[in-house]
Amino acid sequence: MTRPKPQKKRLRRTMMFMNAQSPGLIKDAYIYGADSIILDLEDAVAENQKDAARFSLYNALQSIDYGQTEVIVRINGLDTPHWREDIRCVVAGGADGIRIAKCESAYDVKTVDKYVTDTEKEFGVEEGRTLLMAALESPMGILNAYEIVTASPRMFGCAISGGDFRKCMHVRIEEAGIEMFVARGQMLLAARAAGVQCFDTMFPNIDDTEGFQAEVIQNRKMGFDGKSIVNPRQIRFVHETFAPTEKEIAYAEKLVRSFNQQVKSGVGVYTVDGKMVDIPFFEDAERVIALAKACGVYHGDL
Repeated sequence: MTRPKPQKKRLRRTMMFMNAQSPGLIKDAYIYGADSIILDLEDAVAENQKDAARFSLYNALQSIDYGQTEVIVRINGLDTPHWREDIRCVVAGGADGIRIAKCESAYDVKTVDKYVTDTEKEFGVEEGRTLLMAALESPMGILNAYEIVTASPRMFGCAISGGDFRKCMHVRIEEAGIEMFVARGQMLLAARAAGVQCFDTMFPNIDDTEGFQAEVIQNRKMGFDGKSIVNPRQIRFVHETFAPTEKEIAYAEKLVRSFNQQVKSGVGVYTVDGKMVDIPFFEDAERVIALAKACGVYHGDL
């Protein structure tokens, strides 16, 4: 089954993990409404079941219409014997992209990029079609975040993996995520500097709804594009939180309309609702309008 060409810039509020070896899960994955699903060949699959998982995944990619839901596959780490066959399965099957597990350097990205290119040629897939994202799971990965996300034109984003990162740092989950605040911030800075998207880790306690919601709100305030999740029940809250509010949309509309009027008059800096604004404010307002449209919550005429 041929899917439309993947887009580097698209709405990715939720990226839901699913075991690639479980046909009962992945055959209906699109019905939940996540923006992206991550079919996992790594941690979710036992060492002696990797071949079976790839077989299941390939057949799912070839036979299931996932519609508008993006399909990303998390491959096994480059320190394992599995990643090459994982890539061949992903490319031949026609998934939208690859999540590079335990990525620590630009070399890791370039290694995957080259093998993906060779595999696209092998299977007659349009070169450059398969996108990449990096999972940063260690202090080294965070410190090298910028060189990682700029290592390939296929790269659309990066995500932090809380479980592995906390183990490396010898810390546990703390209130308000203080143990990961610096790492999250550094990764966000790298992603914004590179012009790619950035995603937070999944929340480990599915039953702690209050804690999950607090973390999602914090993610949005910090500037993340979306969040990794593990349960369909989490989708709605994440989508609502990452969508612009009516107040934000109304202000963005006012900025766009006023800026267009001021430009005609030759004015570059002016005030809106008593606040001084200039071109960067206008650009952010356009981003809010575009996000509102993508989220399906914009009903204006801009």
